[in-house]
Amino acid sequence: MLHIHDQDLTSLNTLGLHSRARALVRYSAVGQLPLLTQQAARYGKVMVLGGGSNVVLAPLLDCLVVKVESQGIRVLDESDDAWIIEAQAGEVWHDLVAHCVGRGWNGLENLALIPGTVGAAPVQNIGAYGVELDQRFHSLTAWDLLNGRQLEMGPEDCRFSYRNSFFKQSEPGRWLITALRLRLPKAWRPALDYPDLRDHPMLQAGGAAVSARRIFDAVCEVRRRKLPDPAVLGNAGSFFKNPIVDAAAFDAVRKMHPDVVAYAQDDGRAYKLAAGWLIDRAGWKGRRMGRVGVHDRQALVLVNYGGADARDIAQLAGAIKADIQARFGVMLEQEPVQVC
Repeated sequence: MLHIHDQDLTSLNTLGLHSRARALVRYSAVGQLPLLTQQAARYGKVMVLGGGSNVVLAPLLDCLVVKVESQGIRVLDESDDAWIIEAQAGEVWHDLVAHCVGRGWNGLENLALIPGTVGAAPVQNIGAYGVELDQRFHSLTAWDLLNGRQLEMGPEDCRFSYRNSFFKQSEPGRWLITALRLRLPKAWRPALDYPDLRDHPMLQAGGAAVSARRIFDAVCEVRRRKLPDPAVLGNAGSFFKNPIVDAAAFDAVRKMHPDVVAYAQDDGRAYKLAAGWLIDRAGWKGRRMGRVGVHDRQALVLVNYGGADARDIAQLAGAIKADIQARFGVMLEQEPVQVC
């Protein structure tokens, strides 16, 4: 298990923010877990790092960073109605989606090209284009770095909600997700509720039956067209959650802006507003603030033009949140995890 002191993390976070860690170890196999527990006790404070796509790293992290790099995908179980697929935490999420679609294990195609690793996916309860991870979730294995024990956790244990889970609410750095299991139904049905997919040419051409492969390709095309490549322009994907407001707050926004983009929630008493629409309407799309700015094609994405650190991002995000609160009476919530 490689142990590096004073590790530069600039290349290990997709925002490309300047950051250094007191120490870093690379986790690749379950046999390392007891030693990791010993290292965690030595340093006191731990951060678990996957693909670095959903974090805002402080300039200096006085902690032990555990870089998760374990690999492996397999069919754990198969029944008449579903496959149970297990993937190790260090697998790239998009590679897992592509692998499953290629094998005919459908159900993840709407989640193509979401950056990050498999182990990070349940922490954030990732979702896109009408599909959430918890809809496909079966169980996971996690290691308690504080007490040196392994736990099997099901849906109730994980306490999933919109871009949230038990792991985001628990003690930072305590849990290392080692493997994720997904239940992919054999009686597959396409999820095409979002206009970007429902109206996509790839899903209309020639009247052909919609397949998971076609949806996968369409999602990849949309995301590549709308979102910047972190390898070219540093970013963490969607920076703000879509705010969920009550009917009164929604009506107040709609009176001022009848074209507001919103989605009624299942309970009929709340609405999810499109944060990107709010930011765009407020005039932030394409605006730059020093070394950072708002992407010119997607208002939800904050970008690093080079040389930025977490303080630059915090200044920009704070200005946007204050403006949206003043204009619409809506408070935006940051999606990436702030790591201090």
